[in-house]
Amino acid sequence: MSILYENEVIYIQKEESQIPWLMIFTKKEYKEMSEVPQNIKLEIYTLLDVIEKEMLLYYTPDKINIASFGNYMPHVHWHIMARFSNDNYFPEPMWGVQQRETLLSLPSFEDFATRLSLTLSSKSLLNL
Repeated sequence: MSILYENEVIYIQKEESQIPWLMIFTKKEYKEMSEVPQNIKLEIYTLLDVIEKEMLLYYTPDKINIASFGNYMPHVHWHIMARFSNDNYFPEPMWGVQQRETLLSLPSFEDFATRLSLTLSSKSLLNL
């Protein structure tokens, strides 16, 4: 997994998948979201908003999925996925039952990552 963005409290990495899928992690390993300091929560929610909007603009998916789980990895993290009605799992979650075998023709993830990095570095997250 490659890190796309990082600062002193969080990092964003790509999950290898058929669909565009990013994950936001806290650097400190908080077990529950309620343990995360308010300023870091605000940063996470701001990042979720920015990533969702960028995915919607760039990929025009049918749906964006945002989820926070931690049963296997008890470390606060969020998943942001651009979903398409013809992806392999839709409408199931990506870790659900595969519905079909298909190849998606999507715009370049590398171009999306560059675009997202520029957006994140050009603005103060708290002033977006």
